[in-house]
Amino acid sequence: MTNQSESESKAVRLAIVYYSTYGTNYAMANEAAEAARAAGAEVRVLKVQETAPQAVIDTQDAWKAQQERSADVPTATPDDLEWANAILFSSPTRFGGASSQIRAFIDTLGGLWGTGKLADKTFSAMTSAQNPNGGQETTLQTLYITAMHWGAILVPPGYTDPVIFASGGNPYGTSVTADGEPLSDADKASIRHQAKRQVEITAKML
Repeated sequence: MTNQSESESKAVRLAIVYYSTYGTNYAMANEAAEAARAAGAEVRVLKVQETAPQAVIDTQDAWKAQQERSADVPTATPDDLEWANAILFSSPTRFGGASSQIRAFIDTLGGLWGTGKLADKTFSAMTSAQNPNGGQETTLQTLYITAMHWGAILVPPGYTDPVIFASGGNPYGTSVTADGEPLSDADKASIRHQAKRQVEITAKML
């Protein structure tokens, strides 16, 4: 019979790390967290440190409002990724890659990478952009390349559920067109499938 400590040690621990300027990736991270918890995972939703000057943020009402809306969300640290056995990143697309805030956080992980503490964790990624062809696929691909350097195990959604087609058909990860509207039902379904799949795959490896 498995005792409690053994059961806890084998639990899926998912760190959802995001950056969100106006709220899209914040909503995506929370949708993923809800699905992952429903699938049995212990979840930490974490924002990365803002790197833009506060004086700039204060000039844009929507940006400042999102900062205030997420004020109670913990800021991601390397310790959070060491704790996790599954990692899900959600980043807006910036010139075909992840946001500078996400990249700055990744640059703090050299110590974990150097000691092999990011290896063998599952990794998946999501993104958004203002238009469908704004570099969403390359953002996901470059995040996966980073995870490959860590020795992480990639868990993209692929075409493992019909919801992938309904939300735009991106096999690399959920990619949302951020047009100022709330997440669509199709977007939510794709996010939930991706998070659930990562939890299930991670659990099989423990």
